Amino acid sequence: MLALGVTAWAADLAIGTWTLNTAKSKYSPGPPPMSATITYEETADGIKRTGESVDAEGKRTSFEYTAKYDGKEYPVSGSDEFDTITLHRVNDRTTQATLKKSGKVVSSARRVVSKDGKAMTLTITGTNPKGQKMKNVAVYEKQ
Repeated sequence: MLALGVTAWAADLAIGTWTLNTAKSKYSPGPPPMSATITYEETADGIKRTGESVDAEGKRTSFEYTAKYDGKEYPVSGSDEFDTITLHRVNDRTTQATLKKSGKVVSSARRVVSKDGKAMTLTITGTNPKGQKMKNVAVYEKQ
């Protein structure tokens, strides 16, 4: 007998504050940021992401969004690179995101939280604001 039902996801393992480990991260093309911090929190409207980074020239940037893992587009505020995000939950440790600017896909991101919950890897591929192909692998540690 085949049983069909709704899959219940475990708690979102990304919830919390994460700090970039630049020594374990790889940015192509570089240079990597000097620092970055991301916070994910659960809200009634979905997962809220806030964060701040300091680029290689010392410029601070930040962006935020609140989105659900439902494949719908949600607005992003504070970014010059993209204005919407779509989230899909692959499994309890992995999320796939599509980032768009003016309706055009500019990058995709895969977020994986380690089995022990202490590290998170963000792999971002696409085109940077200079029109260059990019692949950034950013390793964050839970605070």
